Amino acid sequence: MTTTERRRPDDYFGDWKEREALAEGMIPLVGKLYRENNVKIYIYGRSLYNESVLKIMQIHRYVRQVEQNELSEFEAFPVIKAIAALNLGPAHIDAGRLAVRYEEEVKSKGVSVEEYVEQELAPIIGSEKKPLIKPQDVVLYGFGRIGRLLARLLIEKAAGGDTLRLRAIVVRKTGNKDDLMKRAALLRRDSIHGRFVGTIREDIEHQSLVANGNEVKVIYADSPDQIDYTEYGIDDAIVIDNTGKWKDEEGLSLHLKSKGVRKVILTAPAKGDIKNIVYGVNNELIRADEAIISAASCTTNAIVPPLKALDDEYGIAYGHVETVHAYTNDQNLIDNYHKADRRGRSAPLNMVLTETGAATAVGKVLPQLKGKLTGNAIRVPTPNVSMAILNLTLKRETNVEEINEYMRKIALHSPLRKQIDYSNAPEVVSTDFVGSRSACIFDAIATIVNGNSCVLYLWYDNEFGYSCQVHRILEQMAGVEYATYPK
Repeated sequence: MTTTERRRPDDYFGDWKEREALAEGMIPLVGKLYRENNVKIYIYGRSLYNESVLKIMQIHRYVRQVEQNELSEFEAFPVIKAIAALNLGPAHIDAGRLAVRYEEEVKSKGVSVEEYVEQELAPIIGSEKKPLIKPQDVVLYGFGRIGRLLARLLIEKAAGGDTLRLRAIVVRKTGNKDDLMKRAALLRRDSIHGRFVGTIREDIEHQSLVANGNEVKVIYADSPDQIDYTEYGIDDAIVIDNTGKWKDEEGLSLHLKSKGVRKVILTAPAKGDIKNIVYGVNNELIRADEAIISAASCTTNAIVPPLKALDDEYGIAYGHVETVHAYTNDQNLIDNYHKADRRGRSAPLNMVLTETGAATAVGKVLPQLKGKLTGNAIRVPTPNVSMAILNLTLKRETNVEEINEYMRKIALHSPLRKQIDYSNAPEVVSTDFVGSRSACIFDAIATIVNGNSCVLYLWYDNEFGYSCQVHRILEQMAGVEYATYPK
């Protein structure tokens, strides 16, 4: 399935309609596997669950462009159909990778798709092993940009309800009698990320939101230690603090004083000795008995995975990170007082030069790079999707083609493939990456190399991509383990 083997259909429209029908046929198979077996189907790391026909076709097209093979619905559908015919235990299965392996390595041996799939998935046929012994209660402390996106993710990934369950959100009292409806409205519609996929209703009597059948209590409190979660039927919960108000052990430990709380995740860089974790890079440092963990910042999550990949292959002598960052709630709509320099100026009207702690934070996650990077940030008048520019001096010379090919392989075939995505499209702009689930997207077209000096450009959805990284940490802290295929 190489580039040279691409076929030109005799009838483009007829070919399209055939592939469209196959993509349409995937939807009920994928949905049934997810609902009944807790089996999630992917095509090169991109989930097919709850996607439209055209989106599924776009996913196949992306693989053909970036992986430089001929994976299409014609190859993927028989694999998904064979998967759906088996009685499988919970798993994450990449049908795209299975299809490519079958076409390139197995088909010529006379083995049928059904036989191949059954052999590959034999360990989970008839398996009743769940990814978690019992469902894990999750509480969102704060319901701002990250809190609402995490709510969407948790509800989307609820499956049969036997893994992570969003049980409550905690917000401050506003005194507004319509508070519950306003919270629901913010979850239902988002100016950047669009409408919530599903239904939301307000249960006024029980002070809760019901989203796609998930009842989520709305609890009002002014301090993390004021709540008895067991009164709401919540116990042994993991609290995700996305307020940014408490960043040290003393402050975050207040959560642990509330009855019914077991662990805490901070969605901001932590102070003191709390571990800053970038999932995919140093998440092995999370101990089973760890009570408080920081998910670092969106920018740290964006730059650390590619920095690790580059340092592993080329060695990084030193460098500078410049972040072109979307404006945030911390800034003002119009000029007004702000305790930080320049941030008081109107965010929608100005580029605002400010500082970032991401370059320094890299040293906490990758100790070998401590003191080797400087950094700065420019806040720009866009509401979401940022860019990190890595200006690096490497320990050996290279060229554009070599670095791009190395990063392509990292994005598609390495343990960092959930963190690093890859783009070779010459016309992409920031809005094209809204909703990206990766920590960053490497822009191959923009790469500049001169000997051992290189400038690399990384896009990242500083809201949703970061939220996905937080969710991955949450799964690990909860002990969620899925069988993944192909191995």
